[in-house]
Amino acid sequence: MASPLAQFEIKTLIPLQVAGYDISFTNSALFMAITVAAIMFFMIVGMRKGALVPGRWQLSVEMCYEFIANMLHDTAGRDARKYFPFIFTLFMFILFANLIGMTPYFGFTFTSHIAVTFAMASFVFIGVTMIGLAKHGFKFFKLFVPTGAPLALMPLLVVIELVSYLSRPISLSVRLFANMVAGHTMLKVFGGFVVALGALGVVPFAFIVALTGLELLVACLQAYVFAILTCMYLNDALHLH
Repeated sequence: MASPLAQFEIKTLIPLQVAGYDISFTNSALFMAITVAAIMFFMIVGMRKGALVPGRWQLSVEMCYEFIANMLHDTAGRDARKYFPFIFTLFMFILFANLIGMTPYFGFTFTSHIAVTFAMASFVFIGVTMIGLAKHGFKFFKLFVPTGAPLALMPLLVVIELVSYLSRPISLSVRLFANMVAGHTMLKVFGGFVVALGALGVVPFAFIVALTGLELLVACLQAYVFAILTCMYLNDALHLH
């Protein structure tokens, strides 16, 4: 029986070497391209007609749009509206990546790799920090000085706030990575029980059905969590809360 972790293995599809660097096209890169293509298909076809009375597909696209727009407005305020395209793209990319990774016998979940999630989280962290510095200058560092705190505790509190701020990309990336790995590994383990037990595999099969529904919920929830935390970080940078 194959290891439950074998499903996360990176496989080279097209070997490429440039100036001594390995930039091979892998199954992870393939599913990133598939994810982008699926999002484009979903958006373009859904809004192709732009009917006044939307059909189901157009309604789905509009619901996604309104959901992220309301979330950004409620979390980061009106000043954050110009960053909507980035938040929307980030949410849809993670959502589709997680859902495509659930496809039986075909899917590969590249969000189960810490290198991918950390790259996205680092981009968010650097971008938000640059936005804060560009808007507030040196006043941005007031974010690390709690208002109304006792002067004697200020050095300790500044260190705590700084460590908390620098840990954002780690917590943001590990949360998504760990949830995807844990869920897919559990499904693989119970799938192995079904095969090994034969006719007696009805019980683990029932668990697989329940876990699949839970994993679909987690796939959507993790995209939401990543997006809303990005909005909260953006709110801190814009308003120094």
